[in-house]
Amino acid sequence: MSMNVQPDIHFIRDMKEAGGDTLKKCFQCATCSVVCPLSTDENPFPRQQMIYSQWGLKDKLIGDPNMLLCHHCGDCTAYCPRGAKPGDVMGAIRAYAYKFYGWPTPLANLASSGKNLPFLVAIPALVVFLVWLISGSNVLPHEEFLHDGFSNFFGEGYVTLFGIKLLSRNVFFINSFMIPTAALASFAAFKGVTALWRKMSENAGVGEALYRPSVPQFVKEFLWPSLVEIVQHDRFKKCETNQERTRGHQPLMWSFIGLFFVTTYSFVSQDILGYFIPSLHGPMSMLNPVKMVANIAAIALLVGIVILWKNRNEMVEKKQASNTFYDWFLIWMIAGVGVTGLGAEILRLVGVLKLGYLVYYLHLVSVMMLFLYMPYTKFAHLVYRTCAMTFERYRDSAYVKNPVNNG
Repeated sequence: MSMNVQPDIHFIRDMKEAGGDTLKKCFQCATCSVVCPLSTDENPFPRQQMIYSQWGLKDKLIGDPNMLLCHHCGDCTAYCPRGAKPGDVMGAIRAYAYKFYGWPTPLANLASSGKNLPFLVAIPALVVFLVWLISGSNVLPHEEFLHDGFSNFFGEGYVTLFGIKLLSRNVFFINSFMIPTAALASFAAFKGVTALWRKMSENAGVGEALYRPSVPQFVKEFLWPSLVEIVQHDRFKKCETNQERTRGHQPLMWSFIGLFFVTTYSFVSQDILGYFIPSLHGPMSMLNPVKMVANIAAIALLVGIVILWKNRNEMVEKKQASNTFYDWFLIWMIAGVGVTGLGAEILRLVGVLKLGYLVYYLHLVSVMMLFLYMPYTKFAHLVYRTCAMTFERYRDSAYVKNPVNNG
């Protein structure tokens, strides 16, 4: 049986730029699939993905859940007799997929190349600065700084509408750019994973379901078990060559969970309850349990990112990984959020006013960058890998496969 292969030359070029420059070295010995602790007889990755990449079969790869199930542990690269770095090739496929499914397309393209780094920083930096100018806050506080902290960064008092007092100026103006940014990222991620799900279904030959699970059934049987597995790092722990990634990834994951809790608490206390209880506006006491969670999470974030940074450098030095913008950009962004967040707090506590305001400004820029570029960078694995692991369970379920016909 003949097969008409129509390679996508642009796809191959993008793959090489994203770290898959060694893919042509692969000669299909299957060592990678044999040593991979996550590969199975039914889904022998990354061997299949290596040949699809060589052939430029983009449509096969962007709808392949296995390219997302790979955790880039490095076992395949360590044992490859040809130095083909299959792990980096799988990472390059994921990078392309994030750009392919990204919406809006111009923003996805912008976030995919290191050449655009000045613009990637300038966009949120300009937005935050313009909002600060519009807020009319051009006077820095003095004696109140230690007590009020950055709660007057966008000005003192409240925003009113028709004489009705709304939110504090600080909360209002931060919401004015952070909420739209988070909404854009959430909508883009939703569009991306739904398109991915359709493509995975098409490639896997998953037709119309025999009967559709309800939303609670879908969550209970497929999504929730996937989330539990992710939190427990079950697949990460199977990797042998690169255990340091697990040690770095776990504190990072828990730090984001902790910071999500703190952000939610702050939103409820300042945006909702703060309307009725103005004293809730402003910095929390250092003895507040939520503040303690925030500080512990920030420290865990920095610990995790230092471990991953060190680990990545060692892999590059051993030629087990390539030095790509795709890998480093996320590390830089997360490090920026952690360093500026803790830095601003320390500068407030010691009363360093002007530098504290500058670092807080950079913190807002860093957080906005993390939100804004989430669907298009390596951070997107947060939603895309979850989607792939959920699909993995769904495609093998009785909802899709007739248990009678499948023995």
